[in-house]
Amino acid sequence: MPIREGYGQTIRKTGGQSLILKFQYRGGMQMTIRILIADDQRLFRQSLKYLLEQEREIIVVGEAADGQDAFTLSQKTNPDIILMDVDMPKLDGIDATRLIMERESNIKILMLSVYDDDERIIRAIRSGAVGYILKDADHKEFIRIIKATHKGENVISPFLANRIPKVLSQIEGHTVSNKTTEPDSRFIHLTEKEKETLILLSEGKSNKDIADVMCVSIETIKSHLQAIYKKLGVKSRTEAAIYFLRERG
Repeated sequence: MPIREGYGQTIRKTGGQSLILKFQYRGGMQMTIRILIADDQRLFRQSLKYLLEQEREIIVVGEAADGQDAFTLSQKTNPDIILMDVDMPKLDGIDATRLIMERESNIKILMLSVYDDDERIIRAIRSGAVGYILKDADHKEFIRIIKATHKGENVISPFLANRIPKVLSQIEGHTVSNKTTEPDSRFIHLTEKEKETLILLSEGKSNKDIADVMCVSIETIKSHLQAIYKKLGVKSRTEAAIYFLRERG
């Protein structure tokens, strides 16, 4: 019988050696977050893997050095989240994300980059990524975003949220000055509570943060979000936030 020790680990004796395995909790308890790291810099991959696996609920199930490997491993390792570098050989992270999302929409992809230029950000979001993280971010911020993403919150960093209106104006060939003053009819159909939820969402707040501000339960916020998605014709928090920020101009 394995010896259970601590929280989230099993120690199994094999030929005089100890093999430490992370395991999943069920029935309302903590579940393992399966991570695939895709980056062409080996040292960065190894360093990030080490930092992530200090968290008892995170396990790195694979490493890819290019977009093609990321695509292949995404099918073999069944990750919950892929940390995907934007610029990689053979197949870049954005094209790899697009291919992965076409085959497996349940995987959540967070883009990684040393660059924060507008074009990369909007291409990443359009490819299906749920977020964009700068590589020089604090490791605690990495962990926070990963855990929030795994819960389905897909947190948008304030850095990204503040950039989207400008990005859209550049990529789509329009400017704020030529935007119509008439609000989109879909936005008009939102209730006041749904509008408030959408505004807070666009500021990068999590479900818990929004619930605290509005003095309601997290379940109520989830209900508001589902109504927002349906009325706006979007599928995710990221798309909803982009829609609002574009309409706000």
